[in-house]
Parts: sequence; C-alpha cells; structure tokens
Amino acid sequence: MLLQHAHHCISSLWHGPCFTVLVDTHTNASDPLTTTCPITVRRKEYPMASKTLFKSRIGRLAPKASQRNEAGGKAYALSPKAALAQLAVTGCLNSTFYATGADQLSAALKLAMSSDIPAEFVARVAIHARQNAHMKDMPALLCAVLSVTAPGLLAEIFDRVIDDARMLRNFVQIMRSGQVGRKSLGSLPKRLVQQWFEKRTDEQIFRASIGNDPSIADVIKMVHPKPATPSRAAFYGYLIGQPHDVSQLPELVKQFEAFRKELLS
Repeated sequence: MLLQHAHHCISSLWHGPCFTVLVDTHTNASDPLTTTCPITVRRKEYPMASKTLFKSRIGRLAPKASQRNEAGGKAYALSPKAALAQLAVTGCLNSTFYATGADQLSAALKLAMSSDIPAEFVARVAIHARQNAHMKDMPALLCAVLSVTAPGLLAEIFDRVIDDARMLRNFVQIMRSGQVGRKSLGSLPKRLVQQWFEKRTDEQIFRASIGNDPSIADVIKMVHPKPATPSRAAFYGYLIGQPHDVSQLPELVKQFEAFRKELLS
C-alpha cells in the first residue's frame, strides 16, 4: 500500500521534463512492517547558450550610434547606397509621422544626384523599387533624375519602370515640376513617352484615360504621338477633344459612347 501511495505521490509531483524525482525506499528496523519512501524533487538544470559565442563583453565593445533619426533617437548612419535603397522602397513622398514629403524628396534627390552613387546603381534601384517593392512615385522620380544624369540608362530601363498609365503620368508630372532641374520633357524623354503609346493597344489607352494633373489627354498633347492607323488617329482626336472621324473609332469607344447616350436620353 505504501509503495502504491509513493507511486501516487510521484505521479502528482511529476509535471514535466524540468523536474527529477528521487525515491529512497527502505524498511524501518523497529517496525519491519513499516516502509518509508522519502521523496526528493530536484529541479533539472539545462545549460545556457554558449558563452563563448554570446559574450556580453562583445556587445559593450560595439561602435556607438553616431546619428539621430527623424524621431530623435540614436541611430547608425547608412552608406549613401544603402540610404537611397531604403528610401526608394519605403519613401512615399508624403508626410509621415516624423518626416514630411519635402524632407523625403530633398533626401532622395541629394542621394540620387550624388557623385558617391553611380548612375547604374540608381537605375537598378528604380527597377527594384517598381518591380519588387511596387512603389509608384519614387521609381518615377529616379527615372526623372536619370533623364538629367544618365539619359542612356533612362532609355534602357524606361519600359521596366514606367509600365502603366499611372507611372507615365507620375513621370511627366515630376519632369514638368522642375524638381530635377528641367521643366520640359526634352527630346529623349519625349521620344520614350511616344514609344510608350505606340506599344499600347487602343483598349489599353482607353482604359487608362482616367485621372488628371496630368491626364492621358494632356500627355498626348505634350508629346504628339504619331498614329499608325486611321483608327488610332481618330482615337487620339477623340481623347484630346479634336475633330475626328467617328466611324474610325475603336469598337470599345463606340460602345462606350452608345452606352453614355442611352444613360443621358
């Protein structure tokens, strides 16, 4: 019975791998019928992480933070390349809690035009920010910078970065703002925008013809893309409000106009 009781006690004290239970069973000499079972519970000690690899002294020897971030806290200064890459994939050119849009724009322009950063790196950052980080304003800004610092590189990456109508409008808006040192598109950027229209179908351009400042119609008026077909010529005239041959309009535009007339009737 006592052994059963001891087993019960052991079971009640055993809670997991953190404890070790020691049982010392012996017979009392004065009373052979009495058996005692002293039970000792010892907490099992597990070794800590390697002190050779994780010395606290090493942490005390680490270099001290030398900069202050926008929040005023201590921070480590990034290299110019790392700072541009970080800003390109996190900066939205709008005011945040600690930094304004103007602060971000000033920092991005200073880095992208710095002699410490090759134009090739700026081009790679623009591609990564657009294709991997799915940013909008910052890749367009970097393309505008390249139009001044490395036009040849801009021609190489234009289609990979300016890949939809929103990006095209962003690029044109930034170029005309004068922030990168010019207020006109210039011959090469103008030709790249013309080629952007040439590579799109009528339907793609029509579906993209929303938004203002600038609108797709404004961009068409700026760059004067040459229509390759009578249908495209009528379509451009339709978009910018110029006289055009209605019979030559793309079928999608005809359906849209018929639907709008039905609503207004």
